[in-house]
Amino acid sequence: MAKILHTADWHLGKRLQEFSRIEEQKHVLEEIVEIADRENVDLVLLAGDVYDTYNPTHEAVDLFYKTLRKLSKGGARPVIVISGNHDSTQFIEAPDPLARQMGILFYSKHDTIVPVGELNENLFISRSKPGFIEITGNRFSDPVRIILAPYANEVLLKTYLGEGDREASFRDLMAAKWKILAEAYCDSAGINLFLGHFFFMNEGAKPEPEPESERPILHVGGTQALFTHLLPSQLQYAALGHLHRYHAVSQTPCPVVYASSPLSYSFSEADQQKQVVIIEATAGKPVSYRPIPLTKGKPLHRKTFENLEKAVGWLQAHPDTYVELTYATEYAIDAATRKALLGAHDGIVNLIPLIRSGGEGQNTGLQVEDLEKDMVTLFNMYYHSEKGHEPNPETVELFREIIGQNHEA
Repeated sequence: MAKILHTADWHLGKRLQEFSRIEEQKHVLEEIVEIADRENVDLVLLAGDVYDTYNPTHEAVDLFYKTLRKLSKGGARPVIVISGNHDSTQFIEAPDPLARQMGILFYSKHDTIVPVGELNENLFISRSKPGFIEITGNRFSDPVRIILAPYANEVLLKTYLGEGDREASFRDLMAAKWKILAEAYCDSAGINLFLGHFFFMNEGAKPEPEPESERPILHVGGTQALFTHLLPSQLQYAALGHLHRYHAVSQTPCPVVYASSPLSYSFSEADQQKQVVIIEATAGKPVSYRPIPLTKGKPLHRKTFENLEKAVGWLQAHPDTYVELTYATEYAIDAATRKALLGAHDGIVNLIPLIRSGGEGQNTGLQVEDLEKDMVTLFNMYYHSEKGHEPNPETVELFREIIGQNHEA
């Protein structure tokens, strides 16, 4: 049996607007290392989006390499990393020759062939083809085969896979490639896995929403969604990255699982429980898998209030969080209310006014028809929403001078 840890979408260096997340990332990656050690896993799979940008910061790169060194336990435990749509393929693969000596493999191009041979004294790459490796060694009673599918858009994929394939559709192209690899190398005498960074869905199902922080890969200029039935029947588990919520897309032909990101990276992920997945796999048998919750990092909350006292009370009771706060008001959030809210919590990322209707059927918020009103009237409305009363004549006169109007305007 092999015990495997599946993780994805670290997005190292990512910020939440003006808020850095690097310290939270340090803590949650340390938690992932602790889980790998506690569970005594034999193999770690990282399914892409290592970094948040093509040119990551020095701090993000340093954190990544230090974490991999701990995960690999000095070469005793192999770690397989593929690139995602946020990653530079060249940047991900650059350290690969040196990293192999510590049992770490980076894979970002579909035409790359990992050299066959000894990784270290305990681990071997026994077979290798473009998009495929087989790992053997004293940690594994059964050989572990992995079909590797890093992200690439349709143009790059057809470049990698040859001129003769240019007329094939993207889905047909990938399905044919994976079928050839599975039929040649993935028999029941080994553990057969898939490691990919794509948007997978069941054909005909409603697509899973992509996170607000994620670059869509379902749309024009990206890559089509892939269907789960295109995966070869020989596979026992498909370890995916891209979607940030833990879930199994399908159980056919095998568990097709998104592990989730380690932190919530946008408010579309508010209140999500982040996970890593532990897989137990034996040749020729269905795998068992279970999520393990991650506890580090600040939670994200979306909250709506219309009462200042209640809003401040909730904010003060939840200090170590990030908040997108919607506040119901008649015109806009006045200066005193804004000051009270922001003073109650240092993690308010967005403060959004929710314009509501006034009493007796009159709508006191700014409407489309208000845009036809003159500038002075609009100024009076804005001043009232901010200060709670009408401007004095001197202020109005000053405003008229600024916009170049006189009393008769």
